[in-house]
Amino acid sequence: MRIFTGTILCISMCLSSHLYSQTTYLPEGSKGYELLNRLEIKQDKNSNLNFSTLKPFSNKAAVEAAEKADSLYKMGELNLSPVDLHNIHSLLMDNSEWVTGDKSSFESKHPLWNTFYPTKANLIEVDQKDFFLAVNPVFDFQIGNGSGESQSLFYNRRGVTLRGRIANKIGFSTTITDNQERGPQFFKDYVTSHRGVPGVGFYKPFKKTAYDYFDGRGYFTFGVTKYIDVQFGYDKNFIGDGYRSLFLSDFGDSYLFLKLNTKIWKLNYQNLFMELMPDFTKKGDVLLDRKYAAMHHLSINVTRWLNLGLFESVIFGRKNRFDFEYLNPIIFLRHIEGTVGSPDNAFAGFDFKINTMKRFQFYGQLLLDEFLLNEIFKNNGFWANKYGYQLGVKYIDAFNIKNLDLQFESNRVRPFTYTHSDSVSNYDHYNLPLAHPLGANFQEFTGIFRYQPLPRLRIDGRAIYYYKGLDTLGQNFGGTISELYTTRSANFGYFVGSGRKVKVLNASATLGYELKENLFIEGNVLFRKETDQPNATYFNIGIRLNTARRDYNY
Repeated sequence: MRIFTGTILCISMCLSSHLYSQTTYLPEGSKGYELLNRLEIKQDKNSNLNFSTLKPFSNKAAVEAAEKADSLYKMGELNLSPVDLHNIHSLLMDNSEWVTGDKSSFESKHPLWNTFYPTKANLIEVDQKDFFLAVNPVFDFQIGNGSGESQSLFYNRRGVTLRGRIANKIGFSTTITDNQERGPQFFKDYVTSHRGVPGVGFYKPFKKTAYDYFDGRGYFTFGVTKYIDVQFGYDKNFIGDGYRSLFLSDFGDSYLFLKLNTKIWKLNYQNLFMELMPDFTKKGDVLLDRKYAAMHHLSINVTRWLNLGLFESVIFGRKNRFDFEYLNPIIFLRHIEGTVGSPDNAFAGFDFKINTMKRFQFYGQLLLDEFLLNEIFKNNGFWANKYGYQLGVKYIDAFNIKNLDLQFESNRVRPFTYTHSDSVSNYDHYNLPLAHPLGANFQEFTGIFRYQPLPRLRIDGRAIYYYKGLDTLGQNFGGTISELYTTRSANFGYFVGSGRKVKVLNASATLGYELKENLFIEGNVLFRKETDQPNATYFNIGIRLNTARRDYNY
């Protein structure tokens, strides 16, 4: 943390002389995101929801969107199903500190010992004039087995989460869990090859064939002005409208960050400053080095149904210190990178989102690492043509079946994208990709369906097919982003899938029932087919409370 931590704390204190109303954020994997996405598409001219490209999403904004949708429904201006209305009520109950209407329906009929679960959503809840606090347990217990597995598979997560606000000026949140996991064989292969557990990074061996890891996250927030929010903490962020992101995803480990978000008129501008860890192999108790990143995202509502965004980022290292040049909050980082001598890994990107017909959302991303236009037109596989793109579509209430939502998405990233000439500047953190879990040199197709026929019953399915080029015979084919691009053996002939081409089909289905608020029992089946590997099928059942489902989607 060192100089970077001190710098951002000083900035925070300087900005905080006059604090404005502040909120916490919907946690990663919250069921509220599915509802908000449906409401955004149904209200295709509600421009406030178009800024949902940046996640996590504000609890306050989520409540405002849900209350507005409920009001429009009562006035006959918005078509919502009974399931939608149930989900709106659930979201309001889970974020009651921002609800402006009647809250009596949130209260428990019989609180435990007149102390615990005073409301249906929170184990402990304090709601006073200048102080709100919600404390909840977190657990996820899964047990299963699969083809070729000599031992049972399991996932054991236990912890606590809390959130609150003080005097309507400062928001805070933290989640702490202890975890043990024995996942499928392809999960263990991923951990071995990347030296990090997806989602958390650091781990210790557990019972020889499993992993033990601790996951602690937290942040505080405040408003500098009516239009600028500040968040400082240790957590994750996501930039995009798709299932994946080519800019920044929540697949990897958490990190220390300072985030400034400015929302005014038709514009939303986010500055994100991060402290990361370069590639390493941990050997004993030693202090790990650091590297840093600065990211900007500017989005504008061109119309009430069209949102366009510009993205830029730079990854750099300065012997464990932050380069103050990159604290410049004004877009464009590429100019600064050139000013300091162009030693760093800079990216630019473009994204779009179209909501139409109250049923569809079309979205996409274009990531540019570096390229030569004349070489692109020659189609000769020039190594430095490093870019990726995403295209996707969402279709809600598909085929006039209420609460049946479909999604299709394609992601394609060329070889050597995200890589650099030194390991510090590669686009990763704690040995895991900052963006797509497959890194580079791949083509992926994803199909998703979500069906909620009853308020508490959910059926989810997902099929992912991809092919990826792996390094072979000691040659670097640009698929591993931790490898330096200077180790390539040629300048031309690199196409998506170059190297040892593997094809993978990963398909799963989950049946879940919500027993009580945020308490789910679930059954899951996963089928995986991979080149030169035997087909495998995995089954598990589990119960989880106040946490997202553990997923093996790579």
